Amino acid sequence: MSTTTDINVSTGTWTIDPTHTEIGFTVRHIISKVRGKFDTFEGALVTADDITTSSVNVSFDLSSINTGNTQRDDHLRSGDFFDADNQDKATFVSTGVVAKGGNEFVVTGDLTIKGVSKAVELDVDFLGEGSDPWGGTRVGVEATTEISRKEFGIDFNIPLEGDKVVIGDKISIHIVAEAVLQADAA
Repeated sequence: MSTTTDINVSTGTWTIDPTHTEIGFTVRHIISKVRGKFDTFEGALVTADDITTSSVNVSFDLSSINTGNTQRDDHLRSGDFFDADNQDKATFVSTGVVAKGGNEFVVTGDLTIKGVSKAVELDVDFLGEGSDPWGGTRVGVEATTEISRKEFGIDFNIPLEGDKVVIGDKISIHIVAEAVLQADAA
């Protein structure tokens, strides 16, 4: 892996635009998959001249989980899963950026859910930078990773016949984000 990149991106602080961003996930359920997302989150990217010294910090509201099913979402907010009444936010704080070549990067960081922090690697595709119709500047990124929910203390399950369970352990996370460059504080 390379530690340099030819990507040109403006330096500064970029605020994640929640109306043009999705933090989604997929998990195995019996013999198919359930998809969901978090509706409430905030975060920022800080880009540097050397993109590999840039950083990202994101928090998302666990009670904002949305799988399209109110009963399931209420269960996911409960103590069996996120315990959202007592652990309202999850966070990701980057610890490093490595250029893979082209528009691809690996962003390492600490993901904290229910008070448990684990190092994760996000495969990131830089989608570009451009002007928006309101006079702002935006960047777009797409990121994926996979985590074990059990490693974060989320191990509720229902056993099925033949050593099977209702809910898979592996959670695929998919993020598509736009962020807006903030004006320099003078």
